[in-house]
Amino acid sequence: MSCSHKAAPAASLDCADCDIKGQSVCNSLDPDEFDALEKIGRTVSVAAKATVFEQGRDAHYVCNLTSGALRLSKLLPDGRRQVVGFAMPGDFLGLAMAKIHMYTADALTPARICQFSRVGFSDLLDEKPRLMRALLEMATHELTLAQDQMVVLGRRTAEEKIAAFLIGMRKRYARIHGPSVHVPLPMTRLDIGDYLGLTVETVSRMMTRMAREKTIVIVPDGVRLLDIPRLEQLAEV
Repeated sequence: MSCSHKAAPAASLDCADCDIKGQSVCNSLDPDEFDALEKIGRTVSVAAKATVFEQGRDAHYVCNLTSGALRLSKLLPDGRRQVVGFAMPGDFLGLAMAKIHMYTADALTPARICQFSRVGFSDLLDEKPRLMRALLEMATHELTLAQDQMVVLGRRTAEEKIAAFLIGMRKRYARIHGPSVHVPLPMTRLDIGDYLGLTVETVSRMMTRMAREKTIVIVPDGVRLLDIPRLEQLAEV
């Protein structure tokens, strides 16, 4: 099953009311072209901690996240979990248009998803060249992020990894809500560690040290960045 989530009943898609349309791949369409998108899509609400889709299952749908946050992870052959990313509003899941899901997506918070038939969306790409170009641009951006993540995992200290993660999350939230020193972190310390190749103890120790050095302030839903230049310097090493 492609999207085995615990969700409220699906609702018809209404692109006119979408809050993140300008941040998503759909922004490439003209207003009169959204009818074609609405015909193959539906809106689904997903509960926190529910699984949206699972690695290795048939991919009947591709998804556009419109609110909330998802954890994307892969199960390795030895049974370990590798977090490969975190999806934010505007992110498109299923860029490869593969028949099988390559990773598992779990909701970190309550989320809303625009869900499109994979076959129907593929046909729409053939009809709408601008949508195809937008998808390619998004895929190129994801490849760049993946290359940056390889550098983070392989060549940086634990402190530099945490700094790069916090600055990266700040940039992603800024794209949605505008610049802010407040960075929500809906994921756990363990999730962050599995993403950065660190133990949960190291993540906690590094963030505590940053707080002690007044680089950040740890707040209930994330962090506030007190010394952004310092974090940017560490992130760019």
